[in-house]
Amino acid sequence: MPLFGNRLPKWDANTADEELVAWVQRGEREAFGVLYDRYLPRVYAYSYRLLGQREAAEDTNTEVFMRALAALPAYRAGSFRSWLFAIAHNVVTDEVRRSRPIVPLPDAVDLADGGPSLEERAAVTADCLSILLLLPQLSPDQQQVIALRLSGLSAVEIGEALGKPHNAIDGIHHRALLRLRSLVATGEALAGKGGG
Repeated sequence: MPLFGNRLPKWDANTADEELVAWVQRGEREAFGVLYDRYLPRVYAYSYRLLGQREAAEDTNTEVFMRALAALPAYRAGSFRSWLFAIAHNVVTDEVRRSRPIVPLPDAVDLADGGPSLEERAAVTADCLSILLLLPQLSPDQQQVIALRLSGLSAVEIGEALGKPHNAIDGIHHRALLRLRSLVATGEALAGKGGG
């Protein structure tokens, strides 16, 4: 017997997030699979950038998607992506509190974000590697904002995910970039010195 009986699914990989959420809320839990497939690589990459361990990132991913599925009945229209990354932020924050320290992530550049092609990513690998190596030297707020930007979220979406106003995210992002430039300019990036 086919998965959907004699009827075809009402959604596919091109269906908008909000429409998929509506299907899940109407009891079609299989529609969540499309959302899961769409966001799994990005949530994993975000978690891995901040946690530094594959196993911890995998555990975090499981928790994020379990919480998202459980909370979807109460979800109200907005940006699903921001909402999902707010859950990811909370889960990662809990994990960081339980298991400090955050370590540099030289292989995080290789993680698929569902974004640019391999050729496009190869062109910026050195810059990304530098950012990832410096990430632990930023404040926790700055680390979160940079990791979410690397996951493809806009400043507005980051603000929604972190529960902060857009202008606060812009300020944190700006200070993070200044700090990164300072670390590179003073050679602290190569020496592994510094703080947030």
